[in-house]
This record gives sequence, structure tokens and C-alpha cells, in this order.
Amino acid sequence: MTDKANTSRIPGFYDRSIDERISIIEEQAALSREASAYMRKGGGISAGVANRMSENVLCSTGLPLAIGLNFRVNKRDVLIPMAVEEPSVVAAASHAAKLARVTGGFFGEATASVMTTQIQFDGCPDTDAATVRVLEAREQILEVANAAIPGMVRRGFGARDLEVRVLDAEEGLLVVHLYVDVGDAMGANVVDTVAESTAPAIHELVGGEIGLRILSNLPMRRMVKVWAEVSESALGGEALCKAIVRASRFAELDPFRAVTHNKGMMNGIDAVAVALGQDWRSIEAGAHAYAARNGTYGPLATWEMTGRGIRGVLEMPMAVGLVGGSTRAHEGVKAAFELINAGSAPELGIIIGAAGLASNLAALKALAGEGIQRGHMRLHRRKQQEAQREAKAQMGEPGT
Repeated sequence: MTDKANTSRIPGFYDRSIDERISIIEEQAALSREASAYMRKGGGISAGVANRMSENVLCSTGLPLAIGLNFRVNKRDVLIPMAVEEPSVVAAASHAAKLARVTGGFFGEATASVMTTQIQFDGCPDTDAATVRVLEAREQILEVANAAIPGMVRRGFGARDLEVRVLDAEEGLLVVHLYVDVGDAMGANVVDTVAESTAPAIHELVGGEIGLRILSNLPMRRMVKVWAEVSESALGGEALCKAIVRASRFAELDPFRAVTHNKGMMNGIDAVAVALGQDWRSIEAGAHAYAARNGTYGPLATWEMTGRGIRGVLEMPMAVGLVGGSTRAHEGVKAAFELINAGSAPELGIIIGAAGLASNLAALKALAGEGIQRGHMRLHRRKQQEAQREAKAQMGEPGT
């Protein structure tokens, strides 16, 4: 990875024409000729590409590809691609990133890209004894797992650990988790291969009947943590800081509020994930399962007072990759990767998490301040006015 983005702080970007915006981004992100050409032709994909990506294809649909501005993540300026139809998502995240930028931006850390796959066994005659036998055969099972994914092992990754969980001793229902470091891949196909390949060997140890062999979309060993501090002066005063913290506390105490709190955060995360061809449905499933891991649904991001302002922390599973899915089939996804310029899957997860925390901050600030509907409607009115001006210009009406 090279530090291509000179700055993500581009004042007045929304007032520029699309051609002017592309010219600015070409310079800031040092875009390839292919990425520039894709953007200048208006984006989209051909019917042929669509047909290779999905089933029963008729044509393609599209979403706007926008840029989240002002982001600084782990001391690096980042241009964040966002594919979303709601203008307030992009504007709000960019605004929050500007507030956080004053105090250094966003910081984060991520675990290795360890995915979880499950192998189910039903009717095991003695789950306690079976558990002991599997744990004693740990190294042999991991060898079988790695033999199934030689390419991944050659690149320095592969099966790292296993765990046995007894779900119902009376029914003999036991599940074995295998933990596989998939490097920069999304990893679903890799871990499914591991589950299929190791199931027979484990079956010899536990007995019963082999059940499902499939990844879990709750990858508890593939986590990101992102945090940011925002000063009282940047936010607009102590009263607003306290109101945001109270709103965060509301989400901690009430699952009805927490789910909407998290939805606002996922606005940013999903938009980036879609732009980058990630499995956003998997990310959503893992996020909400993690939010309910303690038996009560809670917030994935929380805010507290610091004495100088507020500090927010987001923590969640994040299964994203630089390869896999549509990352190579879709021209727009390839262009989006040039914009974000992430050097590894963990770094990508941190950047996506930063977009989520920014979206969460923006929503809380709006709710605690002017109310979220006023900001939404202001943006919608601006977009309607722009559409009317464009329509008049196309018809050659005077005064445009």
C-alpha cells in the first residue's frame, strides 16, 4: 500500500460538478486510467458482467458511488467510497469525520482474519468423552484442515485452532469449531472447504451422525475496534456533548433504541461494504448477533465524556477482504478499492469501522441537536433543486 490520498479534506466538494469532482479525486487518489474511465463513463456494469455475477439476469441496477470525505484513520487520510441512495448517509459521515479530524481522526485495531466454521454432530453416544478425544487429536485435525487448503497455507495462513461445544448432552448434539486465518480473503469458501474435509476425521472420534458443515457469520475471532475523540468546541458545546452521551446511554439500557442506534451505524458500514463488493449481509448478521451476545440486544458503539469532549468506541466482528466476491469482477468495485487504498483485510475492516462510528456520531448529534428529520429534509430539498436545475439545463431553458 502507498499513501496515495494527499488529503481527504476537500472543502466545497459537493458544490462541484461531477467532472470537477472526478478530476479532484484523480489527483488525490492517483487513480489508474481504468478507474478514471469507469467513473467518467458514469459507472455501471454491462449485462455480460451482470450475467457472470448473478443468476437469471435481465439487466443491472445501480446505486450512486459517492465519497466520504474528511476521514483520517490511524494517521492516514482516506477517501472512503460509499454506495448508497440516501444523500444524508454520505453527508453525515463526512461531517462527523470533519469533527473527529480536529483531534486526530479515527484510530483502530483489528485481529487477524480468523474465520469460524462449524461441524455439527447429532446423536453422539458420550459427548464428554467425545470432547476429550477431539481435543487430544487437535494437531492431527488441524493437519487435515490445512491439507485441504494448500494454497492458503503456502501464503502463511490456514487452520489455527479448534473448539468443542456441547449444545445438548442428552441429545448428543455437539459442534466443533475450526478457526482458520484466511489472510486478505473474505474466507467463506475456504472455511467451508475445511469443514467438509475435516468432518469425516472428527466423526471417527465422536460417533453419531454428521450434520451441517458451514461457516458461522459470527466470527468472534475476526474483530475490529475503532475509537475517536471529539472536542467540546468542535461539537458545539458541553450541553450537546452531554446530550450525545445520554443518547448513547439510552441505547445501552433499551434494545428498542439500541437497534436504531446500530442501524444508524450500519448506514455507513453497509454503504462502504457495498461499494467494495463485500458480503454486507454477512456483516449485518454478525453485527446484530454480536450486539445480542450477552442475552440482551445492545449498542455496538458507545460514547462517554472525557473532560475535553466525548470519546466513542465501536467494537464488532468484521469479515471483509481484499479478494473474493465481486472484488475482481466489477469495474466499480476495483475503482473503489483504488480510492480506499487499504493494504490488508484488517486495515480495511478498521476503515469500514471508522465509517460506522462516524455515522453513529452524526446520527446522535442530529438527534440530540436539531432533530434528524430537519437535516434529512434539507438534503432532500437540495437534491430536488439540483435535479430541477439539471432538467432545465437539458431543455435549454434560460437562466440555467
